[in-house]
Amino acid sequence: MSMLELGFWSFPLLLLIIFLRAPIGLAMLGMGIAGIWLALGDPSVFLAKLKTETFSTFSSYSLTIIPMFLLMGQFATLSGMSSALFKAAESMLGHRKGGVAMASVGACAGFGAICGSSLATAATMSKVALPELKRYGYSGGFSTATLAAGGTLGILIPPSVILVIYAILTEQNIAKLFLAAFVPGILAAVGYMITISIYVRLFPKAAGTRPPVPYSERMTALLNVWPVVLVFGLVVGGIYLGWFTPTEGAAVGAFGTGLLAFLSGNLTWTLFRDAILATATTTGMIFFIILGAGFYNSFLALTQVPQELATYVLSLGLTPWMVLALILVFYLVFGCLMDSLSMILLTIPIFFPVISAMDFGLVSLAELQAAKALEVLAVGVPEGMAAGMLDSIQTAIANGAELTREQMKALDIRMTQGMANRIEAEYLAIWFGILVLIVVEVGLITPPVGMNLFIINAMDRETPMVETYKAVMFFVGSDIVRVILLVLFPSITLFVLTL
Repeated sequence: MSMLELGFWSFPLLLLIIFLRAPIGLAMLGMGIAGIWLALGDPSVFLAKLKTETFSTFSSYSLTIIPMFLLMGQFATLSGMSSALFKAAESMLGHRKGGVAMASVGACAGFGAICGSSLATAATMSKVALPELKRYGYSGGFSTATLAAGGTLGILIPPSVILVIYAILTEQNIAKLFLAAFVPGILAAVGYMITISIYVRLFPKAAGTRPPVPYSERMTALLNVWPVVLVFGLVVGGIYLGWFTPTEGAAVGAFGTGLLAFLSGNLTWTLFRDAILATATTTGMIFFIILGAGFYNSFLALTQVPQELATYVLSLGLTPWMVLALILVFYLVFGCLMDSLSMILLTIPIFFPVISAMDFGLVSLAELQAAKALEVLAVGVPEGMAAGMLDSIQTAIANGAELTREQMKALDIRMTQGMANRIEAEYLAIWFGILVLIVVEVGLITPPVGMNLFIINAMDRETPMVETYKAVMFFVGSDIVRVILLVLFPSITLFVLTL
């Protein structure tokens, strides 16, 4: 068996081991070690790699952002932010048809802005919102489905642990990925609220009513969410404005939420210890999966599987959009069977080279030149520019044509095809990352193995799982519509990068 064949056959074998309920990190680590041994025929190689790979992986400064964001979520729970968010959203929306469910989604979105974990968002908000939903007559299946779907906003609205992992794997800018995820995250929350509105009209008995809250109480409830606004603005705004790096921002966020939890009186020594231990446990699990994925991906690189797959896909003559559609469908299907982190670590090293070799036309040299030219002309016509030159530049911009060397020299700008290609590659990586994040997020609420569904069901044993399955498919439909929109209109994701 050739090395290439060995690499290809390892993938279905790995999936079989995972489906047999082996720990995913252990399965990937074992497959990587066995693959390297079989490919090179020498156990000393993987033994040496076990030492160097472990150090090189976990000495990465970028990875420290993960425990900081996880700790921030732990402290945010203790500080009472989740309760304040829900009360504020409920006071504004609760009196509408399906309003308490909409408030749950809005609170999940707010909590997701200070917690990078979907499971933590779902579990935390369920403790606050589920009793209120039951109190006002919402059916069990509709309530649990709403909270499961709302929980997915935890990994979509920045900061997001999954986006950090993707950025590290593809060597992208974490701050730009956070920025690009913001609009799709808001679209997700709005889409879920529209879904709730449709659902309660199709099934009126699934939702009860709640009396309106006086405006004075609404304002008070809104003022009580200032800690969330402060932490989110400080962390994400500080990262974007360059006040500190993403890792420093995560540390600032963890300290800020910890301080707020302490000032609220909820952070006792016992709870502080529990928060540290929970963060350490989750971090250890994530890091072990990262280590296993690192070994398996090293084995795949050794067998040249990603490169050969990219070459093969290009030889098929499929359009880039067809290839993208097939990859997204793959994620939707396997999201029903695997958790999001494992899918990202397992598939991105295989799929990303394929997507990177495609031309989606996200950026053109003419558009970049026009943007630069308009930026210069907005300040004023450069001194000494002839009227004929100005007319020719304006004509070229109006016709969508590339500027000549003389025209760029007159404007004192420099924009080459190489620069355009680099921008295209960055935009493609960011756009693809957001799409993958969304379809992976759908897997968290897709039967039969949606992790969020089991988290919520564990908190409401009275509701049969099948009732949650029925109601959650409406939210899955909303997610699919959103994916289609973001595929057809990449500018929805990318326009914020040009501001």
